[in-house]
Amino acid sequence: MRIVSLLPSATEMVYALGLGDQLVGVTHECDYPRAALSLPKVVKAALDLADMTQAQIDAAVTARLREGKTLYEVDEQLLDQLAPDLILTQDLCQVCAPSGNELSRAVLTLRKKPQLIWMTPRDLKGVQDNIRVLAEATNAKLAATQLLSDWDVRIAKVKAASQKLTQRPRTFCFEWIDPVFCAGHWIPEMVRLAGGDENLGREGGESVRIPWSDVLAHQPDMILIMSCGYPMHTALEQAQLIRKLDGIADLPAARNDKIYVLDSNALYARPGPRLVDGTELLSHLITGASWTGDTNHFAKFTV
Repeated sequence: MRIVSLLPSATEMVYALGLGDQLVGVTHECDYPRAALSLPKVVKAALDLADMTQAQIDAAVTARLREGKTLYEVDEQLLDQLAPDLILTQDLCQVCAPSGNELSRAVLTLRKKPQLIWMTPRDLKGVQDNIRVLAEATNAKLAATQLLSDWDVRIAKVKAASQKLTQRPRTFCFEWIDPVFCAGHWIPEMVRLAGGDENLGREGGESVRIPWSDVLAHQPDMILIMSCGYPMHTALEQAQLIRKLDGIADLPAARNDKIYVLDSNALYARPGPRLVDGTELLSHLITGASWTGDTNHFAKFTV
């Protein structure tokens, strides 16, 4: 089977199921595992965001979506040449990857009509269901069973650690800093499983702008900076923005040195197999549970 993935999380699923040799095309953002970097890029960004501030990115993206324009460009000629049997895509977030409009237009031009799998998870169960659907379509049920069994065992350990807490720390997750966005979809669920009280997030819903005054009123004991779309080294640079927020230094999280920058691209923003690693890291930060993952995926931050 010839597979094209139009989102990084689906690319990770393909490799996790042992199907990497069947993947023939990916997006410009598919960087894990490293083998994906050498594959043809079927998608590129329509905007050059490299030198923009967070506020400028927010304004540019908002304006483009308001005008009905896409944020991604699909190389229809290359897609046709690759002749995929299966295309993995999403219709959940217009900012994260090509969504319905771009792909529907591209598929109409293809000489060979592929099967499409739409991945639109809003929680961890939805991510697991996506893995099962992909496995069904690619005859990889055994690999999926093993992958999800390991997932369940690891999450059970996270839950066990959180149940030992005598008090759940009030937690706030920055999905964006300027302007302030709370976390949405599966991230508040991950925090809850790990033992945090993240009631400003939108569990199962979209990340939205919220007033900074709401965060101040929440008085978080822990702040997690997981700016969507940034690799860790850039996320550390962007974290400097929180120092400009009035009252940040007076919050319990700041006074108790409980502010962390997390690698969102690797462990949180992409709804794929590595969300389990991200949940375990949250458990480590919240409950003190052991963490055997890459320590480069998080860093303490001081305001």
